[in-house]
Amino acid sequence: MITCPFFWVDAFTMGPFTGNPAGVCVLTAWPDDDCLQKIAQQNGLAETAFFVPLASGNYHLRWFTPAVEIDLCGHATLASAHVLFNELNLASDRVIFESISGELRVNRLTSGNLALDFPSRPPNAAPLPAELVTALGLASNAVVWSGRARDWFIVLAEEAEVLALEPDFSALLALDTEKVIITAPGENVDFVSRFFAPTAGVDEDHVTGSAHCTLIPYWADQLNRNHLEARQLSRRGGHLVCEWQDDRVSIAGTAKTYIRGELTV
Repeated sequence: MITCPFFWVDAFTMGPFTGNPAGVCVLTAWPDDDCLQKIAQQNGLAETAFFVPLASGNYHLRWFTPAVEIDLCGHATLASAHVLFNELNLASDRVIFESISGELRVNRLTSGNLALDFPSRPPNAAPLPAELVTALGLASNAVVWSGRARDWFIVLAEEAEVLALEPDFSALLALDTEKVIITAPGENVDFVSRFFAPTAGVDEDHVTGSAHCTLIPYWADQLNRNHLEARQLSRRGGHLVCEWQDDRVSIAGTAKTYIRGELTV
């Protein structure tokens, strides 16, 4: 039997019932992977994060969607740091996580925001498969630019076009196209985005930190500025304060605990 502290945290939140919910499980040792996956599936959140303290003072961090383990998750990393700082009373203003994507730092800023220090993943130009354009419900002439890093990356002309998208998620799932970022210049922020990942068990993610590893270098180059503000246009929505630092990006926002409890399986 496993019993551990469990928290539901809203990351990149702008107020109650906004931002991206993440589950955070505080472990002392790793159970088998099947158990981790079943916990994430039962939680039903876009991601559940699990971390274990290391002798170095760092933490080993992993992320699971309801369907798969993933290589990088921003909002659940922010949520995990929030738990350490605000629920477990970590004295330092920096936490270091060791992960499949390398060393990830989260800094507590004087503004109250938490800032992720993540790898930069600029997109490389690539033509879109016609069936992907169709599944997303895009007109063929709507795409301003397309490319790919970890995820497909599609630029549209206006914020309203991003907001109006109604993808066919069954068609996207059948394509097995991994994940898709849709973005455009923002009306009240520098850029906006949406993120679709049906193959990971998440049709639309509410606020996606890892997608901003690609969004930030693209828009910093386009706008010729390293400091940017962004909004993800999901149903819940989220606000991100961004900075491009060449091979790294800073992604900052707030987090709030919604549920504190204990998980037993």
